[in-house]
Amino acid sequence: MPASACQGFTADDVARECGDLLDGLRATAPLVQCLTNHVASGFTANVLLAVGAAPAMVDIPGEAGAFVAGASGVLVNLGTLNAAQPAAMREAAAAAHDSGTPWVLDPVAVGTLPVRSALAAELVQRRPTLVRGNASEILALAGSGTGGRGVDASVGVDAAHHAAEALAVQTGGAVAVSGPVDLVTDGTGIVRVANGHELLTRVTGAGCALGALMAAFAGLGADPVLAATAGSVVYGVAAENAAKQAGGPGSFASALLDQLAMLTAADVVARARIAVIR
Repeated sequence: MPASACQGFTADDVARECGDLLDGLRATAPLVQCLTNHVASGFTANVLLAVGAAPAMVDIPGEAGAFVAGASGVLVNLGTLNAAQPAAMREAAAAAHDSGTPWVLDPVAVGTLPVRSALAAELVQRRPTLVRGNASEILALAGSGTGGRGVDASVGVDAAHHAAEALAVQTGGAVAVSGPVDLVTDGTGIVRVANGHELLTRVTGAGCALGALMAAFAGLGADPVLAATAGSVVYGVAAENAAKQAGGPGSFASALLDQLAMLTAADVVARARIAVIR
């Protein structure tokens, strides 16, 4: 894709690229190292396995940095930090930065809690390939807000539009703002993704797993905007399919894994609801 992943591309073009990435992921099974929270760890690993990637939950000091060399992509998620994780996250981010391994920063609850807020500010200096968060988290990380209500956003996606663009310019990568309609930007171009379902907000770790899926697509060498867009579209279409057969959040979580496993590139192309703004 061009310097700005959106420039000169139509929504249909981007949908086809997302479908191709899903096929590429299934063909190569990228290894995704996840430094994530204990609430989401199992679900995140299962999402990666369902879609065709390989998870590795390597998150202790002394191993986290060393493992990066063999990983296709890395997720650093600040959800439930324990005493050892910050050091491991620093190791992994430094190793990913130095080796050029794509990595995703998910700054969970940044702005509302001091330890993770300081850690996120430090990690962003390692220039993550992608930053994924809700609007309140992106505003706080960009220095334009104070965070949301715990892990929940207190403002809408559009409120973080300019902060996301500034953060993308700062990191040289892309920023994905999750919400009813996701926003993805590299500071120049913008893609909006309307796929998804409200039941995603009622499953613990659903957003965390999305960050891992984006890391898997980034691990294929995709442009950061395209990797984030593919993650949102694939996850969103699978969620829409799962919701049709779910009786509530519990059955939805199981159905989501099944639908991720069954999803095809043709499904992605046909069902993607993408807008390329510029």
